[in-house]
Amino acid sequence: MAEAYIVAATRPAGGRKGGRVRDWHPADLAAVALNELMDRTGVDPAAVEDVIMGCVTQAGEQSTNIGRNAVLASKLPESVPATSVDRQCGSSQQALQFAAQAVMSGTMDIVIASGVESMTRAPMGMSVVLPMKAGMGVPKSPRMEERYPNIQFSQFMGAEMVAAKYGLTKDQLDEFGYLSHQRAIAATQGGAFKDEIVAIDGLDKDGNVVRHDIDEGIRFEASLEGMRAVKLLQEGGQLTAATSSQICDGASGVMIVSEKGLKELGVKPLARIHHMTLLGHDPVIMLEAPIPATERAFKRTGMKASDIDFYEVNEAFASVPVAYMKTLGVDREKLNVNGGAIALGHPLGASGTKLMTTLLNTLEAKGGKYGLQTMCEGGGMANVTIVERL
Repeated sequence: MAEAYIVAATRPAGGRKGGRVRDWHPADLAAVALNELMDRTGVDPAAVEDVIMGCVTQAGEQSTNIGRNAVLASKLPESVPATSVDRQCGSSQQALQFAAQAVMSGTMDIVIASGVESMTRAPMGMSVVLPMKAGMGVPKSPRMEERYPNIQFSQFMGAEMVAAKYGLTKDQLDEFGYLSHQRAIAATQGGAFKDEIVAIDGLDKDGNVVRHDIDEGIRFEASLEGMRAVKLLQEGGQLTAATSSQICDGASGVMIVSEKGLKELGVKPLARIHHMTLLGHDPVIMLEAPIPATERAFKRTGMKASDIDFYEVNEAFASVPVAYMKTLGVDREKLNVNGGAIALGHPLGASGTKLMTTLLNTLEAKGGKYGLQTMCEGGGMANVTIVERL
């Protein structure tokens, strides 16, 4: 089978809701990542055969095919097509897998997988709430109701279900959330993100233009005691806002090429796509899917947890990666070593290629060979992508 290679990966730093990136239209923010991929590879923009862009809230400024709008806002020519993908939190990881599949099929040689989410300008739930208020219906159909009677599909509830099922305590989750910030602080201060982040102009709280090149969600003053004092999301639960991912404005992208494309570009690949898995699972507990999806990936590849040098497991809620480590026997020193969404933010549709960008840079910086990325996703799904650093 033909191979797929990643030759460039980048992202602007994440912005808090209403923070430094608040003035960026999402199409323009996504175009930053597209342009940076062009600059890093030196590829002729007209040679890009498709842009596949993840985005969850495809409404308002992110409607009408945000992928195409981002192309039209970038230096890419009009001849470059684009499409937008929604696999919930795994949207841009799915974009990456679609791009790799296009290259591996032999039908394309140079494809960009990317993602964007301005959670300030297109708030989470907007695409559901506004039509519902206008009397235009809700996503759950009558036949879905027959299959799942009186069940409200909720990621918050799913996160608590994961904590209960795997016997996780609030103390464990608080400690993990604190570790996410500590690692993000160390990574930022140590320059671990400098090769992946492209600086942009942001606005401070007074509206002054400032350089934006540090993830805005990191709480540099975070303490374990302070995190333990945060109010529970629900009575009798284990999770708090401090152990949940942060709302974030962000974009990201990777360029994937075939062997032919690799020769034409004349660049050294960052990694080879080693394996891709996708799994549907219980939509009620919802966020557990990365565990069986990874088990499937290991079975198909003949790998085991210890074969993976570094993991990026999205921190939608602390219960997800903690249950993941507990069940699969993953070493905490290998997982989210530069922090995760609890500290850095989770820009929904952009998180897939954002995490891949960080994973690739971690493998390079620390000399690892294999990296695994996975995401829990609304509807009870998960993507798993394993890459080999070259």
